Amino acid sequence: MSKFFYTDKPIIGLDISSTGIKIMSIDPKRWLVNGYGSLDLDPIKLKESFENETNTYLTDSIKALKQEKNIGTLTGNRVVIAIPTGRSYTRTFTLPTSAEKSLDEAVILEAEQYIPIPASTLYIDYQVIERGKKSITVLMSAVSRVILDNITRSVEAAGLQPVLIEPSVTSVGRLLTATEDGSLPTVIVDIGPASTDIAILDRGSVRVTGGIAVGGNSFTLDIAKKLNVALENAHQLKVLNGLSAGPRQQKIRDALNPNLERILAETKKVMRYYDERISNGRKLEQLLVVGGGSNVPGIGEYFTENLLMAARVASPWQKLDFGKLQEPPKQFRARYITVAGAAILQPGNIWK
Repeated sequence: MSKFFYTDKPIIGLDISSTGIKIMSIDPKRWLVNGYGSLDLDPIKLKESFENETNTYLTDSIKALKQEKNIGTLTGNRVVIAIPTGRSYTRTFTLPTSAEKSLDEAVILEAEQYIPIPASTLYIDYQVIERGKKSITVLMSAVSRVILDNITRSVEAAGLQPVLIEPSVTSVGRLLTATEDGSLPTVIVDIGPASTDIAILDRGSVRVTGGIAVGGNSFTLDIAKKLNVALENAHQLKVLNGLSAGPRQQKIRDALNPNLERILAETKKVMRYYDERISNGRKLEQLLVVGGGSNVPGIGEYFTENLLMAARVASPWQKLDFGKLQEPPKQFRARYITVAGAAILQPGNIWK
């Protein structure tokens, strides 16, 4: 299919996480949301659909999302898909300029050294994101062929046409670059329900990623156990009290501290890798917390205190215009950051 047709037709975003799916249609020129929706899924059934080509759970769920859970209008069926970052491998590396003549081979070699499964079982893509006089910087992403084939098959069976598939943190990075001065070297901490993705965003590109199996649901469970309250009450304590000052908050902080420290340790590891291997003298300027787990009051200050750098919860919503549509409740807006990042990709940029 020619470039003209892709440039000329709108696209929508589809975020497939480990716990649910979201869909969004945006006019990227006006930042106007035409339609959006979200559907929570059974993580075990979703995992099975990633790995089993006869499983229709994801297909059925996307159909239900489009028909029953979508608010507004979806302008077309061409879709940019964000897949779980934890299911992909992203790495930035530097090569001498002379290596560009045989870049395919150099990328495969890097994949074989870095990724713990055979390169023959992966789809591998890459792009040169910086050129210097003596070296080039290459961004590589890879994902299991089985998982990607099954996701693509499921999406197509639901009546959508995939035009681009990317790790979810790349979608997040695109939105933050446009709304939160993401051109600065930035640490992204994306706290989802079941896991946290950490990435370094620099000059509009994700340079390195990491992750840990701790998320917003972990925080709720921690509070429920420590304070001996029901999960529903624990969730309310998390989003209303959080880590702010006060006697009750100290108990909540004590409950959350072990898992917050695990996220902090992974964040430091990713930052150290960037500083030692990739930064080229550029200093990390800010940390942005995103995702559903960012709704804990005081979490930005937590990272500021422990990393001694400016940290805050990202809020790109001032640029997105929901028009006449009913907006998502404030406590749920953060869950749409990834899908919004996928939906704002202009069709012509797919070819760049």
